[in-house]
Amino acid sequence: MAAWTWAVPALSSLLLLVALATGVGTLLVALCAVALIGAVFSAVHHAEVVAHRVGEPFGTLVLALAVTVIEASLILSMIVAAPAEAAALPRDTLYAAVMIICNGVVGVCVLVGGIAHREQTFRVEGAGAGLAALITMSALTLVLPGYTITTPGGTYSEGQLEFVAVVSAALWAVFVFIQTVRHRDYFLPVADAANPEAHAAPPTLTRAWVSGGLLLVSLVAVVGLAKVLSPSIEHAVETVGAPRTVIGIVIAMLVLLPETIAAVRAALANRLQTSMNLAIGSALASIGLTIPVVAAASVVFHLPLVLGLGPKDIVLLTVTFLVSAVTLGTGRTHMMQGAVHLVLFGTFLFLALVP
Repeated sequence: MAAWTWAVPALSSLLLLVALATGVGTLLVALCAVALIGAVFSAVHHAEVVAHRVGEPFGTLVLALAVTVIEASLILSMIVAAPAEAAALPRDTLYAAVMIICNGVVGVCVLVGGIAHREQTFRVEGAGAGLAALITMSALTLVLPGYTITTPGGTYSEGQLEFVAVVSAALWAVFVFIQTVRHRDYFLPVADAANPEAHAAPPTLTRAWVSGGLLLVSLVAVVGLAKVLSPSIEHAVETVGAPRTVIGIVIAMLVLLPETIAAVRAALANRLQTSMNLAIGSALASIGLTIPVVAAASVVFHLPLVLGLGPKDIVLLTVTFLVSAVTLGTGRTHMMQGAVHLVLFGTFLFLALVP
């Protein structure tokens, strides 16, 4: 094991502890930003080691679960710290995560994969099932709250919130069962004799366990450093006069960096199935795990929670799912499809800054 693979998580965690204990100045902010990038690359490396040991789709599930659990903890801590100011943060972060994954991550993977390999393939059975679940969960959590009449202002009543939390968690659990047990073959990459990584000897069990631990340390460092940097991010957003929704986008981007890099590297290695498993699995886990946690906190501690999107964002979300249905409908991709997704992603970012 290379020295940097354990040194970077250790140094990043140490820097996080220093920042939490002493507060952050200009120099420490810069160091935290560098440590954040290092922790991201460390997380990707260790996730790939674990994935190689346990095989698909368990490997991608490990990274998606780890990132999402810590992301939910980050959102929850920010809500508890400032309930009124952060009432819409879960909505903004989840919406941003869906748009980043469905347009940014999928777009980059399909584009670079198309450039490098002309056409790539994946199993449409698994991708289609995942997309159907994602559309349903997104509609229940991000669209319907703006149209119910029990409570105003894009919110759910406690009963409605509890129902949506339960069905979101249940739908995610069914997807994981399908992915890992009942129809695992739908998520396995097509055999590629020309891919040397497919036949490389897997790491030892000891190394896999060590990498699993270091993966967790790296992800904690990523999310912790993102939280440490969040005041600086908020200050920068206010300085340039951007809407507060940009904060949710930045947080989602930081948290999703490990998965994004892992997905792009898989696409470049002509393993688009792995990229799709990461993308769809991450989007489903983001909603299926985060909403129950946030909903429980909202009900127990009587915290305000605004989930409903505005008309502009609903239009973008709808177009994203329509385009995703076309992209994932054939099991074959080329660079044009990636370009379309990236145009949608650019539109999402532009309209977030200039609503």
